[in-house]
Amino acid sequence: MLNFSVGPVQMDESILSIGAEQVPYFRTSEFSAIMQENERLILSFCNASSDCRCVFLTGSGTASMEAALSNLLSKEDKVLVVDGGSFGHRFVQLCQIFEIPHETISLEPGCPLTAEKLEPYADGGYTAFLVNLNETSTGVLYDLDLISGFCAEHGIFLLVDAISAFLAESIDFEKHKIGAMLIGSQKALAVPPGLSIIVLSEEAQDRVARATPRSLYFNLAMALKDGERGQTPFTPVVGVLIQLNARLRQIDSIGVEAETARIAAQAQDFRKKIANLPLTVFTESLGNTVTPLEVSGSSSAKDVFSILKDEYGIWVCPNGGSLAEKVFRVGHIGNLTFSDNDALVSAMEDLVKKGILR
Repeated sequence: MLNFSVGPVQMDESILSIGAEQVPYFRTSEFSAIMQENERLILSFCNASSDCRCVFLTGSGTASMEAALSNLLSKEDKVLVVDGGSFGHRFVQLCQIFEIPHETISLEPGCPLTAEKLEPYADGGYTAFLVNLNETSTGVLYDLDLISGFCAEHGIFLLVDAISAFLAESIDFEKHKIGAMLIGSQKALAVPPGLSIIVLSEEAQDRVARATPRSLYFNLAMALKDGERGQTPFTPVVGVLIQLNARLRQIDSIGVEAETARIAAQAQDFRKKIANLPLTVFTESLGNTVTPLEVSGSSSAKDVFSILKDEYGIWVCPNGGSLAEKVFRVGHIGNLTFSDNDALVSAMEDLVKKGILR
């Protein structure tokens, strides 16, 4: 199968081969050294200062979202949430569960966040801002410079879900004054799912220290303490963390800027090659991670997904809800090449000939 989904993504053979090895015991100095190197490289890749820390959670990206909100925010906060798709809405759901006072900036699917849409919230007394930077359900990349400037001007703690954006976009933790950032293993890091990472600024660590624990497993104070010795409070996804180490070293050998440029080129090449197909890009606010494509007329996006999977051995991403029949998504992260783009475009041209895309 050729994998154009946005997670799990196509992995490099050298990373895959590590997954076939025996998983070692982890309460050792050797594993601690791997964990400490993982933390150092993650902080380096997002330009976080030496005072920042990483927490490695065994759980999907939603686990890091829940851990972040339960440890960093409380009933004393007033939170502003960007709700422009299913992942942004997940922040809203978590605020409701933890009874965190919040308001939402509700955006129509595919719509960007503009300065005009932020302006009404300028003097609202907000203490935190939550954004899913790359809303992969619709393909929208929000303007981090705009959001960062707004938060800095009004003294707001910025929590960025960069699960789909990390490595695919240029994110500067220090420049953008990010308070906390979430990363997922199965996106541009291109290792198996089951691991999420929270990057914590000094301010975020202070918030953790003051928080009343609301979970044992997601207690970030415990995780930070154990992280000082390169360990985790509970059994982690050991094999994936070893694969992560190999992948981080791989990225470090070429440079994070080169990896981001490679993903950007992959996206640009694909978009150029589909110019003559009966498809419309669903949003103008595109990032490098994914291209959302709207079918025309009586074509069915669900049928496109199913036929590509079953008859051509190619995975793309379907959509749910109101967009299920209208939009499918093509990812550009993972171990993909321009020739892989050619294979997908050729398959879609075949669907045009068969009248499935029209």
